[in-house]
Order: sequence, then C-alpha cells, then structure tokens
Amino acid sequence: MNPAVPQAIIDRAIERDPASAAAEYLAEFRSDIEGYITREVVEAATVPGRYELPPASSCTYAAFVDPSGGSSDSMTLAIAHRDHQGHGILDALREVRPPFSPDSVVREFAVLLRSYGIYEITGDRYAGEWPRERFREHGIDYEPAERPKSDLYRDFLPILNSGRAELLDHVRLSAQLVSLERRTARGSRDSIDHPPGAHDDVANATAGVLVQVAGEMDEIAMWIRLNR
Repeated sequence: MNPAVPQAIIDRAIERDPASAAAEYLAEFRSDIEGYITREVVEAATVPGRYELPPASSCTYAAFVDPSGGSSDSMTLAIAHRDHQGHGILDALREVRPPFSPDSVVREFAVLLRSYGIYEITGDRYAGEWPRERFREHGIDYEPAERPKSDLYRDFLPILNSGRAELLDHVRLSAQLVSLERRTARGSRDSIDHPPGAHDDVANATAGVLVQVAGEMDEIAMWIRLNR
C-alpha cells in the first residue's frame, strides 16, 4: 500500500508473522484472530445482582489464584463450588490492582480462603516458588496449575456454551471474557489470550477455578464413554 516501504522489510515481516504482516502491509483482514466467546453467552451465564455468595457448610469449595508481583498486573482470586447438577458456581472474586504489596494481598486472600474452608489452592505458574512460600506461611498449600492459561480457556469454553456455569455480576470479568482472542499460531495450534496491551487476570482466575469444579464432570463422562 505504501511504495516507500522497502520490499525487503515486508518480506521479513511476512516470514516472521504472515497474518500480522498481511494486515499491516497488504491491507488484508486478519484470518488468524477470532473472538473467543460472545457477549450473549457471557450474559446468559451471569446471574444479575449476584456479587458474592457467602460460605455454606454444605458446599466444598475450590480456588484459583493468578499471582502478580504488584507493579503491573492485578492479583486475582476466584472461589467456586459444584452444585448437585454438576454446574460450576462462582462464589467470590477478588482483584487487587497495582501497585500493591504481594505479601499483604496473600495475607488478605488467605483470610478469605479460610472462611470458605479452603486450605489448598491452584494457581498460575508465576514467579517460581514465591507464591507457594507466601501462601504456605498462612497455612495454604499452593499448587501450580497443570494446564497453561490457554488450555484453561479452551476447556472453559464448552462449560460456558452449555450453560454449566454461573458467573457473578462483575463488570471487569464480563469485559475480559468478551475481549479474549483466539489466535492460530504456526503449526495450526490455537492459543487464547487477551489482546495486546489488555489484561485478563480476573478471567484467568475464573476460568481456572470453574474448570476445576465443572470440568471434572466432563472427564468423568468421557471415562464412562470410553469404558462402556
């Protein structure tokens, strides 16, 4: 589109990232990026006016943490349980935006976790050992997630689409879920993440915990089908 740009620069850009270069230099629409989930699906899963559910002795809770060093990203915590139908119910959601003291946030989160009877959590594989050490000081065992964030989003999608999750009425959660992008990388492998310059800390914690509590039903159903 711009004859002043040397062809060699365009060629190198296309070699590095064909889809991005085609959009920037050749005025082509990107075919490697599409929406992760529609606003309609998120709204259907959201319970209007429900901002948090108190702990109940009849429920067994799980939690997922997305840690942060306190300077750029938020640190988030999501708590959920599975109801008798196998649906994932989001009970509580916390986000502390930077700047903050990570130690203070861990202390605050630990108090909330204990109120729900939670002493073992799963979290993003961030910053090596420090989340495990900090939570351990408050009696909470922190286990790194086995699946990367993109896989959690992938497994969360059918839970949302099938109506097997109830979300809190949380503006930032809804916005972050709707803004997520599915990208096709080299080798045709999909990745799901926030757009450049955006954030998904609240969405990550929510997907992580709801896949834990509702995704187990998918695994059980698959085991039954394979072993009939």
